[in-house]
Amino acid sequence: MSDTLDTMTSWLSSQEMATARERLPIVYVDAIPVRTDSQGAVTEVGLLLRAMPDGTISRAVVSGRILHGERVRDALLRHIEKDLGAMALPQVPPSPQPFTVVEYFPDPTVTGFVDPRQHAVSLAFIVPIAGDCAPSQDALDLVWVTPEEASTVEFQGEMSGGQGRLVRMGLAHCGLLP
Repeated sequence: MSDTLDTMTSWLSSQEMATARERLPIVYVDAIPVRTDSQGAVTEVGLLLRAMPDGTISRAVVSGRILHGERVRDALLRHIEKDLGAMALPQVPPSPQPFTVVEYFPDPTVTGFVDPRQHAVSLAFIVPIAGDCAPSQDALDLVWVTPEEASTVEFQGEMSGGQGRLVRMGLAHCGLLP
């Protein structure tokens, strides 16, 4: 028997996923891509531009489901490669630790983090990126901004579902809020 885990057989059909979303919280990872200087200080924050299910355009962090049988680290790497490209070179430690846990609900009054499809629990990470990025899959663009720019009210307004608040929480975790 092979020790290799085949996560591709763990995908649910559309109907099975809809049924699961009605009954269970779905586990996600959120990754805030950052560039760091030689001392490890965050110098830039990478944010995607995405077309949202409701037809709007929004800035977003890297995000996606953890598959059944998939390690958190592997889910982070898979979603970063999917959104930022194979040459992003994320610096994910062997045993990553989230800086926070976020609960998304269809009802925006519960936590302020919103996913209209489901109740989702997301482990949120700051991930240094060492390579070249090219937005891929459903990402329309990637912009690198300073931590100061990312924390402005104007820039926060370009993010939906509470992700602007998540970026501010990540910057606070890094000691970078103005």
